[in-house]
Amino acid sequence: MSQEKILVVGGGGREHAIIYKLSQSPRKPILYCAPGNAGIASLAKCVDIGSTELDKIVSFAKSEKIDTVFVAPDDPLYMGLVDLLEQNGIRAFGPRKNAAIIEGSKVFSKNLMKKYNIPTATYEVFENAADALAYIKKQGKYPAVIKADGLALGKGVIIAQSEKEATDALDEIMNKKIFGTSGNRVVIEEFLQGPEVSVLAFCDGQTVVPMVSAQDHKRAYDNDKGPNTGGMGTFSPSRVYTKEIAQQCMETIFKPTIDAMQKESRPFCGVIYFGLMLCKDGPKVIEYNSRFGDPEAQVVLPRLKTDLCDIIDAVIEKRLDKINIEWSDDSCVCVVAASGGYPGKYEKGLEITGLDLAEKAGCFVCHAGTKADGNKILTNGGRVLGVVASGADIEKARQCAYEGISKINFEGMFYRRDIGIK
Repeated sequence: MSQEKILVVGGGGREHAIIYKLSQSPRKPILYCAPGNAGIASLAKCVDIGSTELDKIVSFAKSEKIDTVFVAPDDPLYMGLVDLLEQNGIRAFGPRKNAAIIEGSKVFSKNLMKKYNIPTATYEVFENAADALAYIKKQGKYPAVIKADGLALGKGVIIAQSEKEATDALDEIMNKKIFGTSGNRVVIEEFLQGPEVSVLAFCDGQTVVPMVSAQDHKRAYDNDKGPNTGGMGTFSPSRVYTKEIAQQCMETIFKPTIDAMQKESRPFCGVIYFGLMLCKDGPKVIEYNSRFGDPEAQVVLPRLKTDLCDIIDAVIEKRLDKINIEWSDDSCVCVVAASGGYPGKYEKGLEITGLDLAEKAGCFVCHAGTKADGNKILTNGGRVLGVVASGADIEKARQCAYEGISKINFEGMFYRRDIGIK
């Protein structure tokens, strides 16, 4: 038999974590990544094709006789890359377009939860800024949560602390269109209180198998200060997500969501992300994603003991109920090194040093926004690296991750010092 070939679509930290896990498979697949990055290049052949260049991805998969394409980011999923690959006879991992809408439209996902009694925040949908503001004023409750309907790189949620902040947010999303057409509609919802937990799950349309829990730090600076980002660090497991809560989530959220999608003729196959708020009156859904979270994948995948290649097959072949997925008892922490100015404007092309020293300290350095220039590694994004470490408990993993990140340097680099404390 010829050696199996897997193409991973994407080029960030999440994709590096996926490729790192696939590279550990006893099946020894030949790995490709489009477009990849400087870190991924040491494990896979990087192909200069953007993750949204759908036709080029299909052509490449055909010409290289790729066995499976793993579509990792949200945009190509929502654009229908999985459908296109399947139409061309190529096996693909990830939800089809009609299921990826669970992340692609906040309005769709909120209406789905309302229809099937899946616990979430109360909400209203608006198509113009004046009506939305009138509703917020009438409610008179702050903070108010304002969400752009469509994809916005994980930044389309604004928590307004006052009427002025709400006015500015609505103006930016709906009038100035800072998130493009994603801001044509907004969801205004009640502000939920309690600890946040992220739970990813493998699904084959009928069976849902939750992964180990994680917690994300969204704000740019320590003590949850500063603007929202795509994620400044994560840890796994969550300290607050007990077996009892996990069981409750399975009964009231996870299984009902997958059943609801099936009933809507939108079977969800791939990885689904449940963003949860553990409220006093039980867990509620804040949001769904139709793929691995980033940087959640960086702390969940290192704990996976079962061969990821086997899980991919079980999902695609709709036999997830026949496979036993095992996890390590270790804890894992990821600290993100970001470019100065992120999530606003930042410079690219700055040289990164100390990567080998961080690896020697026992860390896995997950490249997110990097590119190679000869022997040098340069910055090429807002979130540049995720320094990942495992340990017997979160404190030991934290110590190792911070020891590792202290060895790395590039001009303007910053990172949070409190990842894993909450």
